[in-house]
Amino acid sequence: MSKYDHIKEEAYEANRQLPKLNLVIFTFGNVSAADRALGVFAIKPSGVAYEKLSPKKMVIVDFDATIVEGKLRPSSDTKTHAVLYKHWEKIGGIAHTHSTYATAWAQSHRDIPVFGTTHADHTTSDIPCAPPMDDELISGNYEHQTGFQIINCFKEKKLDYEEVEMILVGNHAPFTWGKTAEKAVHNSAVLENIAQMAFLTEQINSNAVRLKDALIKKHYERKHGDGSYYGQET
Repeated sequence: MSKYDHIKEEAYEANRQLPKLNLVIFTFGNVSAADRALGVFAIKPSGVAYEKLSPKKMVIVDFDATIVEGKLRPSSDTKTHAVLYKHWEKIGGIAHTHSTYATAWAQSHRDIPVFGTTHADHTTSDIPCAPPMDDELISGNYEHQTGFQIINCFKEKKLDYEEVEMILVGNHAPFTWGKTAEKAVHNSAVLENIAQMAFLTEQINSNAVRLKDALIKKHYERKHGDGSYYGQET
């Protein structure tokens, strides 16, 4: 038994969902699960096929991206996860995919507009796309800087990471997060669905307009507001 078994299991189960939800192919993507009290997270090992994963293969890393436990090399995106955990203290899981539609928007350097109520059910903002990284940062500590690329985009757009739990990284792909690894994967699936619908909307009507503010507010608040009434009382 290890004191990290619970987050190894959480990360393992969350990673297994990525291919099931058609968010990755081959060994693309990764999910991590954090334990704030222990100051560490469990993350998928680099280049290992999803069907060959197990809880014991998850790698334990601290918030400075130092390996704490594990025999395998962690995901190449580990430093990005570490930066986000270190600076955004209320997240407990991070997912990174190369899902088709969300990645296409990232490659197009475009935010995803709020075209409809499905989008507004999850966030009141356009899904932000961080601009591509400067050359000198790319040639330096690239994955570490990707974390700050995400953080800086949120600062510049005055967004709250607790309210908007997803981003597109320009020319790269999406990252999502949440209070748990399961919620991070949920957000990845939602993002891909929103990205696909937004693409189709523009194909049908290239002059499609953004959802009006009253509907954005109504749909978001009925799920997330103080007087929310979606779902069942717990």
